[in-house]
Amino acid sequence: MMGRMGCARGRSRTRRIPRTVLALLATAGAVLPGAAARADDGDKPQFVIRDERIGESSGLAVSPTHKGIVYTHNDSGSGPRIYAIGPDGRTRATFTIGNAEARDWEGIAASTDRATGRGVLWIADIGDNLDTWPDVSVYKVVEPRTMEDATLRATRYRFRYADGPRNAEGVMVNPRTGRLYIVSKEFSGGVYAAPAKLRTDRVNVLRRVGSAPIMATDAAYAPDGSSFVIRTYFSASVYRSPGELIAHVTMPPLHQAESIAYTRDGRALLTGSEGKNSPVYRVPLPAAARPAPSPTPARTSARPRAVKATSGAAAGDGVLAVPMPVLWLAVAVGAIGIIAFVAYRTGR
Repeated sequence: MMGRMGCARGRSRTRRIPRTVLALLATAGAVLPGAAARADDGDKPQFVIRDERIGESSGLAVSPTHKGIVYTHNDSGSGPRIYAIGPDGRTRATFTIGNAEARDWEGIAASTDRATGRGVLWIADIGDNLDTWPDVSVYKVVEPRTMEDATLRATRYRFRYADGPRNAEGVMVNPRTGRLYIVSKEFSGGVYAAPAKLRTDRVNVLRRVGSAPIMATDAAYAPDGSSFVIRTYFSASVYRSPGELIAHVTMPPLHQAESIAYTRDGRALLTGSEGKNSPVYRVPLPAAARPAPSPTPARTSARPRAVKATSGAAAGDGVLAVPMPVLWLAVAVGAIGIIAFVAYRTGR
């Protein structure tokens, strides 16, 4: 989701993280604490995005009303379009958002309108690699009833951060409350809540309500609203609420980890990458992060506990156990150093 930026207000050069650094980060992520070791079916993707027009898939959203449909979009440079992808990875329909601008689209979320039962898509034009935009936009689109190419109209909501401009790539909507959240992509990222009632006649203010993992590339709410996930380059973290961690989930190695979404049943995650013919993997969630079966009453007597994880080997495997906080800190410090060095060299 580190896309190109360009519009009438000027253009700026995006500093992409080199592939070697991304590979190193992915390798580092493989030893981070994780409750799910690998994707379903070993290392095989759930599907591969076949459409040649999709070269920078920057977000994923599972349709709440069309079974098997997943929406994605490019992050910039290809116009305001979203693509409805079927289970075989082929495009079922292309939707052009006629009244929208695609400056730096970085995420997409889906929800359901309680009054009508219609699906709703939220397309986030929130990329700001230089932290200079006075405001960003999110477009709200009613999901089409049929999977046929069409031009749609959107409601545009403008936002600014209460604590100054931020680069962001994650957008999510709580299905229980309908409230929209944006997750910033920074070394010290944050979860920002939009007002309960959005206005189109003025800029809405986003307020920080919690912290986010380093360099978050996407986020999504579970279909039942019981939890949300934040994706980074090297793993994913599931939360009950901002700051209340449930589990870390190991992600499959990807060229440039960009997107994440819950499956319709909330029991697994879909995660994807940029690039032509980019794969999308299905990663099962650990038991602690799955929705509770409906017949089972919710437990309220105790706080959810984070899933206990190891550094990659079970007890008794003859591998020296490393405390998870120490391993987390070591990898984070190493990643920060690598990215800072690359930023310094590319900025010279």
